[in-house]
Amino acid sequence: MRRIGERLAGIVRGGDVLLLSGPLGAGKTTFAQGFGKGLGIDEPIVSPTFTIARELDGRFADGSKAHLVHVDAYRLGGAAYAPGEDAVDRLLDELESLGLDEQLEDPSDDTVVLMEWGEQMVAALASERLEIHIDRPLDAGRAPDADDELTSAGTRTVTLVPVGGAWAGRVSCAL
Repeated sequence: MRRIGERLAGIVRGGDVLLLSGPLGAGKTTFAQGFGKGLGIDEPIVSPTFTIARELDGRFADGSKAHLVHVDAYRLGGAAYAPGEDAVDRLLDELESLGLDEQLEDPSDDTVVLMEWGEQMVAALASERLEIHIDRPLDAGRAPDADDELTSAGTRTVTLVPVGGAWAGRVSCAL
């Protein structure tokens, strides 16, 4: 996961939005650590679950300044909705209150947004994005059944889905 993150960091540009999705323990934060390394970020990359977003500075592959906004939307949302309010509107309101809506809608020329758990809101805000879907294996050694638990060990399946023209041709260059 780190190697894939590092390689994708080599093709990102300012204004890019990347969405990481997958079950708990799939490797989203591990991917983010490799991505940070690929941007030359010296600070530790940890899950921003309780802070919602962390901002870190590094460099793009061409040496220009890179500003990474690493968002973990896992704790956003909730059960208390206003009458007539849907889940996406609620999440967008929370992003706005955190000042993250503008980062997603119109990232600055040196900013890259890497968001974990943000499928609903990113689709509403970022028409140009790279979706990175990570699947992890079931516990090996027996036939799968309804009670199977996912394990953090094993090989991951990573699917890259470019959305919008900004990603056309870039993904294949990284892999």
